[in-house]
Amino acid sequence: MTNLNLPKYSFRIKNRENKLYIFDKIRKKNVVLTDEEWVRQNFVEFLHREKKYPLSIIALEKQCIVNKRIKRTDILIFDKFGNPDIIVECKAPKINIDQSTFDQIARYNMQLNARYLIVTNGMEHFYCQMDHQQQQYTFLKEIPNYS
Repeated sequence: MTNLNLPKYSFRIKNRENKLYIFDKIRKKNVVLTDEEWVRQNFVEFLHREKKYPLSIIALEKQCIVNKRIKRTDILIFDKFGNPDIIVECKAPKINIDQSTFDQIARYNMQLNARYLIVTNGMEHFYCQMDHQQQQYTFLKEIPNYS
């Protein structure tokens, strides 16, 4: 798999019927190891190990309704009250992050009202803090540690 712009982590990877699978700690099952899944699993480890977010408040591929269509967030982190706090949109490393990526996560956030948005392809990471009253966001150098 591609080396990412994140610390290196070890994972349980299996080869079954010529397909690679990675064990997902959150969903507690093996999932097909795509390039995007590689980014998602590494970013979850980053949030958990480096930023100290408990695994118990992290959900993967959480369903939400956007414009009457079912969508799924890549990573959704809840606050202490069970409200969406951080949405993370993951792309494969070879996918350039552009305005359409930010538009996608912004559409999700119209329903979820998270405080922070993160867009990553494993190589580049963009962190934003939302100001819902002003309907704008501010780019941050990094996402805050869990507190």
